[in-house]
Amino acid sequence: MKQCEIKTFGVLGGDKRQLFLADALIRGGYSVILGGFDTLRSVGSIAIADVRTAVEYSDALIFPLPCVRADGSLNAPFAESTLWLDAEELELLKGKPLFTSMKERLVRAYPDLKGARLYDYAARDDFAILNAVPTAEGAVACAMSAYEGTIAGSSCLVTGYGRIGKVLARLLSALGAKVTVSARRESDKAFIRAFGYGCLDTEELREVRGFDMVFNTVPFLLFDEALLKRTDRDTLLIDLASLPGGVDFEAASALRIDAQRALSLPGKCAPKTAGEIIKTTVFRIIEEVNR
Repeated sequence: MKQCEIKTFGVLGGDKRQLFLADALIRGGYSVILGGFDTLRSVGSIAIADVRTAVEYSDALIFPLPCVRADGSLNAPFAESTLWLDAEELELLKGKPLFTSMKERLVRAYPDLKGARLYDYAARDDFAILNAVPTAEGAVACAMSAYEGTIAGSSCLVTGYGRIGKVLARLLSALGAKVTVSARRESDKAFIRAFGYGCLDTEELREVRGFDMVFNTVPFLLFDEALLKRTDRDTLLIDLASLPGGVDFEAASALRIDAQRALSLPGKCAPKTAGEIIKTTVFRIIEEVNR
């Protein structure tokens, strides 16, 4: 796969991120065909077509994040109807480089693509690190909308010190919040203390008291019914973890704790930046393959 061989990208489905991705590709000198955006009348100079046309006349395809829904249909919120890839489209796709998120999910939905040239841009560290910034900003925007006080002067707990946790803790601290972070690894705890945050052990978290807001980034059920019963009722709980998430929302509702699930924040809060991140990552993959 040589970069010069790709003149036209097909962008299949997705939210506003994919529209800004398409715009970034066009500004980079490429042609773009949008597939699965038939509810849009026009997007400037970008061609809007059905999925079959986008697949047939593109040199490479970019799938959205997530790539498919739980039922296997293409994640295409701007489509007029539910979209599935048919046998002819799958046969065409097998002959082209495919840039996708959640590659395993795509292959489970469409086993015929198992041998295709699939490149998972969302599985890369560089993508995840860059994406942590709009995710953290989106989390703060959610908090500002739901919390009746100010971030400045508030007491915040960030559970998990991964990519998002690192950026979010720094952002909250810069806004004047008193920040505590929970982690499991001793190296993470050392960094947490070095940056001046309060530090808790995630595995020893038995109660959550004295926090105005809690931002969970831990991708397993941390806030189960037992922990929620030991969480202050007036705490705002925002779950940033990918599905199935880290919060028992049914238990939270029964306990009258304000718990909110905040998914796909880059696409909702910063689609322009998120689209450009996808483009940057795809081009890095192309460069690496061409070496």
